Amino acid sequence: MALAPGESPGFLLWHATLRWQRDISAALAPLGLTHVQFVLLACTWWLNGQGGHPNQQALARQAGTDVKMTSQVVRTLEDKGLVAREVDPADTRAKRLRVTEAGAELAPRAIAAVEEVDARFFGAVPVDQAVTLLARLAHPED
Repeated sequence: MALAPGESPGFLLWHATLRWQRDISAALAPLGLTHVQFVLLACTWWLNGQGGHPNQQALARQAGTDVKMTSQVVRTLEDKGLVAREVDPADTRAKRLRVTEAGAELAPRAIAAVEEVDARFFGAVPVDQAVTLLARLAHPED
């Protein structure tokens, strides 16, 4: 017997995800970023801050995105002057990614905007419980 929509975890997750994505998109629009542009910019900024100079494959792995899509979005971020691609001295075929000065100024502002949305969205659930549940769903093999 099929579950009613309000009793289906997947259906409820679908609706929650749509609401969260709308809120994130609204917060990022004034900054000129889409959600995926934000994720790739923020991940590049974070990896650079950790002393890393990721190539597109490493960035895709960090972000959980498709490598081809990552390449297209990084090109857009490069066109916007937020990310630069530089030849990797260890492998001249590979391009290392570096957040530009403009990207380094925008990334923390965008992260703050997203974290504000997250705080409102997940406010009804204690942070540790939300993180535990979402980590289990995101990485069931752990």
